[in-house]
Amino acid sequence: MKMNRKLSWALLFGVAITFSQCKDSGEEVKPDEENELITSVVLTFIEQGTSNVTSFVYKDADGDGGNAPSRFDTVALKPNTTYTMTTEFLDESKTPVSDITEEISEESDEHLLIYTPSPATLLTYTYGDADVNKFPIGLTGKAVTGAKGIGKLKVQLRHQPGAKNGKPEPGSDDVNLDFNLKIQ
Repeated sequence: MKMNRKLSWALLFGVAITFSQCKDSGEEVKPDEENELITSVVLTFIEQGTSNVTSFVYKDADGDGGNAPSRFDTVALKPNTTYTMTTEFLDESKTPVSDITEEISEESDEHLLIYTPSPATLLTYTYGDADVNKFPIGLTGKAVTGAKGIGKLKVQLRHQPGAKNGKPEPGSDDVNLDFNLKIQ
């Protein structure tokens, strides 16, 4: 009988704790902002004054981590040349394919693209678009190449919900890729 009483008290105590933890604070809970799944990135360069269009692709079917990318092009551009540059993002894990570029454009006040060439003399990027707060986006812009050389082009898509200030911080990376860059 003492064992039944102890068990009853333990059960009653457990139920009381459970219900005391479930009070509504009255505050609306906001869902976590998760990074996008991006399986493909396409950099497109249109040589100024011509109709020459060149695209370079990164493709990783399972996204970041897991299997290695199935395609990771070297960005090869002419020296001392001006290009209009656009960037496209896709989630090809879904059917139909989800164009993340549209979402980035719609939520432009939450996203920032950063292009960092190394060495810096290989390429200069100028933003061609801005969000409603006049902060850069980076889906389109101007790329000007320097002299011949080899290096890297880091492409970062920063996710900055509620905190975008035109700078890389704060936020987290939806994409962080180091393309090989060849100016030839």
